[in-house]
Amino acid sequence: MGTALVYHEDMTATRLLWDDPECEIECPERLTAALDGLRQRGLEERCLCLSACEASEEELSLVHSLEYIALVQKTQTLDKEELHALSKQYDAVYFHPDTFHCARLAAGAALQLVDAVLTGAVHNGVALVRPPGHHSQRAAANGFCVFNNVAIAAKHAKQKYGLQRILIVDWDVHHGQGIQYIFNDDPSVLYFSWHRYEHGSFWPFLPESDADAVGQGRGQGFTVNLPWNQTGMGNADYLAAFLHVLLPLAFEFDPELVLVSAGFDSAIGDPEGQMQATPECFAHLTQLLQVLAGGRICAVLEGGYHLESLAQSVCMMVQTLLGDPTPPLLGPMVPCQSALESIQNVWTAQIPHWTSLRQNVTPVLSSSTHSPEGRSLPLLGESRTCAVAENSPSPLLDRSCLRPTPPVCTAVASTVSGSVLALPPGVLQQEKSVLRGETEAWARLHKSRFQDEDLATLGKSLCLLDGILDGQVRNAIATTTALATAATLDVLIQRCLAYRSQRVLCVALGQLDRPLDLADDGRILWLNVRGKEAAIWSMFHFSTPLPQTTGGFLSFILGLVLPLAYGFQPDVVLMALGPAHGLQNAQAALLAAMLRSPVGGRILAVVEEGSILQLARTLAQALFGETPPSLGPFAMASPEEIQALMFLKTQLEPRWKLLQLLHRNRDRQTLEIN
Repeated sequence: MGTALVYHEDMTATRLLWDDPECEIECPERLTAALDGLRQRGLEERCLCLSACEASEEELSLVHSLEYIALVQKTQTLDKEELHALSKQYDAVYFHPDTFHCARLAAGAALQLVDAVLTGAVHNGVALVRPPGHHSQRAAANGFCVFNNVAIAAKHAKQKYGLQRILIVDWDVHHGQGIQYIFNDDPSVLYFSWHRYEHGSFWPFLPESDADAVGQGRGQGFTVNLPWNQTGMGNADYLAAFLHVLLPLAFEFDPELVLVSAGFDSAIGDPEGQMQATPECFAHLTQLLQVLAGGRICAVLEGGYHLESLAQSVCMMVQTLLGDPTPPLLGPMVPCQSALESIQNVWTAQIPHWTSLRQNVTPVLSSSTHSPEGRSLPLLGESRTCAVAENSPSPLLDRSCLRPTPPVCTAVASTVSGSVLALPPGVLQQEKSVLRGETEAWARLHKSRFQDEDLATLGKSLCLLDGILDGQVRNAIATTTALATAATLDVLIQRCLAYRSQRVLCVALGQLDRPLDLADDGRILWLNVRGKEAAIWSMFHFSTPLPQTTGGFLSFILGLVLPLAYGFQPDVVLMALGPAHGLQNAQAALLAAMLRSPVGGRILAVVEEGSILQLARTLAQALFGETPPSLGPFAMASPEEIQALMFLKTQLEPRWKLLQLLHRNRDRQTLEIN
């Protein structure tokens, strides 16, 4: 299964027929720029291209009144003056004789995409459409939008396929109030929107765009608004919103389908949004969503009015859906103060409705969490102030920030044959090894730890690592004996440093100690998952117990591992499962899948030979890009798990700013909840 691209050239037919500075930015060139970008990068030919068909009146009526549909239909016969007069009855809307045809194609494209994904014809896809849809309401056009494409698609998925949980992620810079109104009391649709708000002074100037609008009746908690009160929000702010708000709620909600209202006026250079997030950021946001709903993602174009920024952002999203590695995110991973305040406001509004947020506000600490040797940790780093973006194109758009796709996606080195492992198609069974003499030279670092039979597996592990560092292999799994796991990990670290890797993230699970001779110079970030206590030796060396609940494990990944990984920006990740690691297959797969994003997929997982059969297969599937299996029903983290995580975050956030959240009113909130 691949990626669908739904489009029809007729959707370029509508254009503004009179002078209107507010509406002139919604132009046909938006679609042609996006499509040209996909063609120039060879992405269109890699997709299953579908020609959009018009939505029927019955399908449109899933959301819109028959009277409104008839009104839009009449625009086909109106002259210019009549179209202008009708357009002035709505807010930021223009009609054209081809509007009805184009709007039906836009809605129909969203429906075709949902059908293709839910029938299994493709795994995910994108609908390039105009006019956009997320502002339109049951009986009103609004904000360039005529029919609410994503809302119609959600209603269709519920009616035709019986879906009971649909997540809509609206990353357009304007609030999609139309979607919010349609599903305001519907607990089967979780609607998340971030948007430029500026305390209500930015269009559409609605109080219900603020964080305290959470839905009504049975739908309370299923509307999640994250209002940006300043311009200049960047990559770190968007990542913080995903890691600390959207993804915790999404995992708890457990959607069966993800619909993305993919507006790119939230990207750098756009005159509407005036934000600073680069096109590469949307590749990361897309990949973070791919662990949800079995990877069933349908993205439908909304806004985006800087043609170059729009085209690059669409390309980043599509190449990620196709399975390409995420590009690096440049710049400091430091959310600004205004973004943190907005996130805190969302937490305050949503905590009564979501267990995943309640488990993250307990401030109680005890002596069971500690900094060894009583050392105090330095307070490093400064908070960032949001910059006001310029309307002119940014120099960030002039560079290409792509990682080449390695010829081999995933490789496995094991003494067990590939047929026995039942590896996914496309996963390479590695047989190559570095030269015996070179392997022995590296093994002399731990002569007492390597037996003769371990040298062959060490040689293959070194060969896999070289392939990752050279860009020939994206990620890999290497096996070793239980006695040689720690020594193998140490050799791999030294090999990385010898290759001039600037930063190596080591996630060591089980009884694996950090090598004593490793310099604590910031090149190695060592996270050990073991024992019953959280402990910190330095800002680059700490440990935490393995959470036993689904809620605790998700908080461990979203609230600790990923913020650290994005802040550290490693060149490669070494993930070692040592003796007594305690990790279940589904947990290992989710951890590996989510670590792919910050490192562009460059992961080498080291696994004990004894657990290789099931674990290697599950890890290989996750690293290869398949959606990891479910962790099971959501269960709130235990007090001990919350305590360990909050201790680490409190101690580490002065250095690792993506961990940072405001602590205002935390004690009061905890008392109210408990």
